[in-house]
Amino acid sequence: MTVDSGIEAEQPGAEPNGPGDPSSSQTSLATAAARNLATTTKTAPQMQGITSRWLLRTLPWVEVSGGTYRVNRRLSYAVGRGRVSFAKTGAEVRVVPPSLAELPQLRGFRDTAVLNALAERFEQRDFEPGEELVTSGEAAESLVLIAHGKAQRLGDGKYGHTTVLGVLADGEHYGDEALGGQEARWTETLRTVTAGTALILPRQSFRELVGLSAALREQLAAYAAGPAKSANKHGEADIELASGHSGELELPGTFVDYELAPREYELAVAQTVLRVHSRVADLYNQPMNQTEQQLRLTIEALRERQEHELVNNPEFGLLANADYEQRVHTHGGPPTPDDLDELLSRRRKSKFFLAHPKAIAAFGRECSKRGLYPDTVDVHGNAVPAWRGVPIFPCNKIPVSEHGTTSIMVMRTGESDQGVVGLHQTGLPDEYEPGLSVRFMGIDEKAVISYLVSTYYSAAVLVPDALGVLENVEIARDRS
Repeated sequence: MTVDSGIEAEQPGAEPNGPGDPSSSQTSLATAAARNLATTTKTAPQMQGITSRWLLRTLPWVEVSGGTYRVNRRLSYAVGRGRVSFAKTGAEVRVVPPSLAELPQLRGFRDTAVLNALAERFEQRDFEPGEELVTSGEAAESLVLIAHGKAQRLGDGKYGHTTVLGVLADGEHYGDEALGGQEARWTETLRTVTAGTALILPRQSFRELVGLSAALREQLAAYAAGPAKSANKHGEADIELASGHSGELELPGTFVDYELAPREYELAVAQTVLRVHSRVADLYNQPMNQTEQQLRLTIEALRERQEHELVNNPEFGLLANADYEQRVHTHGGPPTPDDLDELLSRRRKSKFFLAHPKAIAAFGRECSKRGLYPDTVDVHGNAVPAWRGVPIFPCNKIPVSEHGTTSIMVMRTGESDQGVVGLHQTGLPDEYEPGLSVRFMGIDEKAVISYLVSTYYSAAVLVPDALGVLENVEIARDRS
């Protein structure tokens, strides 16, 4: 006996309301088929690596027709203060002996054996925040090298209060007077801000080595004698003048001396060979020219590399060529208005800051904590944050260390202001853009067309105070 339940059995392979279902029969042309007859609207090839490149846009460019740019300066007698280098093995930190020649007393000293012996006499001291490495009023009995960490130089103000005179950090040193022949006393206190490591050279150990090395005694005697001619505060030989006199005073004679070996900057190059198959260039050039699009993106990459080199190149890059006297450290960790004020105070006519976007964000947070709101200025139609009227341009080419620290640069620009200038040469053969050429190299046996794309550039700091760098800028957000 068969019972009709009123429910039809589902046929194998049948799709309800699918293509096999008559109830879903198509009544018009589907979009998937219609696209075969339509013209697709396309964009030009996009590239994530393109940035604003503010440094290239704002730096004044000087024509270098001979390929080399010479910076002539007045003769300087000042002995600069460099940075000492260190090597770390586990918990042990040692000074790199050749880098001891960065100390003013040892500048130019090249006796390797003596420098090695001197490096062996340093004693390691690990410190915590708040310790005093040097105490004002006590005898100056040691040279202090800051291998890692940060310390403040503290002095007494006019009315008895304590003032912060400066900040020392990685690679800097304190206590040159301890290496002199005369007994001296500390006039400042060196107090640590963070945990770190210092290397201490006792005065007695140094004097013992001086007694054993005639070359070292000659070096110290030459340093103590000082320059043969008086110099101004920048170390340049004084120009003799007379002022405020009356009567027939005999006027001094003078002249301005120049450096005998001025620095020369040769134009650097960034190049690549762009290859395009002739079949692509012949058949697939509509609606966009394939060669032009390939060239456009290649040039963008070259310009990005150019800006990276202007910031980071060890020979002419701005970070590497900033004078040590123009480098300052943050008083705490993140960049504060006080830090940027100190950076501005060291030069005249600052044109702009250059900072990593994360550093700009960190500065904004510090301003918000103080209830400050930085101004904005209009630059080429863009609203740019500014401090004291000086625009702060973002630049992701400035490196960020693994510890979350970076740098902020500020500069005066232009030849007329003795500032920072970019160097390039225009009028190149097959020039495509100013300072950039695209040269046809031929077609090989595989029908591949080759183009040589080249750009030539460099940068020069005309006088040391044209460029300043705020170092050890922390960009991490405070958990509190």
